[in-house]
Amino acid sequence: MISNIARFVDEEPSGFYSLIIGTDSQTRKVDSGSEVDFVTAVIIYRKGKGARYFWKKNKRLFGSRESKKSSSSFLRDKIYTETLISLDVAKMIVPEIRKRVSPKKYDLEIHIDVGPLGPTREMIREVVGMVNGSGFTAKTKPESWGATSVADKHT
Repeated sequence: MISNIARFVDEEPSGFYSLIIGTDSQTRKVDSGSEVDFVTAVIIYRKGKGARYFWKKNKRLFGSRESKKSSSSFLRDKIYTETLISLDVAKMIVPEIRKRVSPKKYDLEIHIDVGPLGPTREMIREVVGMVNGSGFTAKTKPESWGATSVADKHT
């Protein structure tokens, strides 16, 4: 993935890019509780000239006890997990990308699946604080398309 990102940037070295990391999830009920698919997308976007993206899916089983939490508590756990996965991916790949692509060539954004409307509105400040406190820029709905569109496509 790192090599593909570097090659994409090398194709148009005068361009400016956004490196975007976002995670979305989908829950399914199973006999032993709930199974949650977390999909993380890493997108390299050449401003106005296209993008490439990579994605990975991880499954996590929440036991029946965790699944019986209130829906708002379960949603909070999922949003925190999505955010933490994106942060972990960023902390893992950004040092490697910086070895190949100058940080002056791209903005780095963490896209979070929360917004001012709906049940996630109460979590915005918390998860944005987690991302900003880790040294990254957070984007929320409607600007968090890396999570809400790209990663969501593969959940």
